[in-house]
Amino acid sequence: MVDFEWYRSFISIFKHNSVSEAAKERIMTQPAMSQHLSSLEAEVGERLFTRASRKMIPTERGKELYSEIAPLIESLEEKTMRLKGISSPTVPVIRLGSALEFFKEQILPNLNTYTFRIVAQFGVASVLFEHLKEDKVDLIVTSKKYQTPGIEHVKLMEEEFVLVAPEETNVPAFTNLIEMEQWLSGQKWLSYGLELPIIRRFWRKHLNKRPLIKPVHVLPDLHTLLRAIEYGNGISLIPTFILKDANDYKGFKIILGNLKVSNELFIAYKTKAKFSPEIKMVIDALKKNNQKQNSGKLDF
Repeated sequence: MVDFEWYRSFISIFKHNSVSEAAKERIMTQPAMSQHLSSLEAEVGERLFTRASRKMIPTERGKELYSEIAPLIESLEEKTMRLKGISSPTVPVIRLGSALEFFKEQILPNLNTYTFRIVAQFGVASVLFEHLKEDKVDLIVTSKKYQTPGIEHVKLMEEEFVLVAPEETNVPAFTNLIEMEQWLSGQKWLSYGLELPIIRRFWRKHLNKRPLIKPVHVLPDLHTLLRAIEYGNGISLIPTFILKDANDYKGFKIILGNLKVSNELFIAYKTKAKFSPEIKMVIDALKKNNQKQNSGKLDF
């Protein structure tokens, strides 16, 4: 008789093309995972994978079996998670990690609409991702998509960044890209991080090269960054969702408004929680928030 866990292990190996990566996802030892596969192959009577160097290649029978059982297993797991949710009458607690600015602008205004309780953690993408791997949070909102076994990503939104400068900044009329690059290179730049991720993307998209600049200050908080611009400390790229409600910031302006750059944000969570009704509830709530925020999107 086939053990249900053999099927789950088979599906994981199929997805990762690797016994070792599947073992990590299922929190099993590699020998135990190999035993599951061997037992299933013995029951089926055929090889399900061809063993290549560091890779498991599904056979035609393996592909056929996957297409037959994967939807059934996923449906059963989803129904099991729903039953667990129904049996728990308490309000679910979600440990959510995000950047402080995202939480303040996108989540905080909607807290009273949620049917779950949030325990929030703030930090940069790399730190939040480590917290997710260590099960210190249930899900994170991140600008980086990590190709790591056992982690799922769902696209949440696209941030749009624009150039923001002190109000007194005089921008000349440029006749070509060289003039614009020279002017931009001569400005004092403020950055969210030393690696200049958004600034580099802006430079490559609009100037077709890498930036040769060093920030005068690195301020890892977007509200502080905008305040620094207001006080005349330099220019930077700021996401429009920060600017939309920045009514108390008076000393800045958007320059070169047609030169925008975007950045994707993802919701990341453990694969084992894929069918959790709580995770689905949070994802749906954040997407709904985003749609509502975009209805009042700035137009430059």
